[in-house]
Amino acid sequence: MDGPVWTSIVPSLAMGIGLAACAGLRAWLPLLLAGLLARAGVLQLGPSFRFIASNEALILFGVATLVEMLGDKVPAVDHALDALSTFLRPAAGSLLAASVMWKIPDPLTALALGVAVGAPTSLVPHAAKSTLRAASTAFTGGLANPVLSLIEDLAAVLLFVLTVVIPVAVALAILLVAGLVLRRVARRRLRSTVPVT
Repeated sequence: MDGPVWTSIVPSLAMGIGLAACAGLRAWLPLLLAGLLARAGVLQLGPSFRFIASNEALILFGVATLVEMLGDKVPAVDHALDALSTFLRPAAGSLLAASVMWKIPDPLTALALGVAVGAPTSLVPHAAKSTLRAASTAFTGGLANPVLSLIEDLAAVLLFVLTVVIPVAVALAILLVAGLVLRRVARRRLRSTVPVT
């Protein structure tokens, strides 16, 4: 890609990263918010992804958001939702990332880029959330999980809003945090494989 085309894609790519990270916290909420903002003319979606703002999609996303957010506050249900979300969140992240790649004329290329960017990006916050939930369950018997769930709801909304307003800054912050986490994990693995003398 030449320079001017690439620089025109950067904001869409950055927004895709931010929205996919939102999906790592809540699968359905960012889809609902994206659909509502697209319906209001605030968020531009690619032509192949305008169904996200349709009445049917908004009803589905609204009901699914309520089920996900309410179910996540119930200690026995939150673990089942979390297991299901391991597959659902990368799919939602991929769809969200692809939907805002409207500067890419070919919808198949936008979808492939959305999957390449969205799936791994959504898995980072999902993995962090799962680790935190496991620790909370171990230390508090699950009593703190509803509070953590509420914090995750608020974080997903805040991250969504910041992504729409300042996508490049949010994407850079997400990539920086992901890089630091991966570096730390790599160091731990290296330490665990080095034989003790």
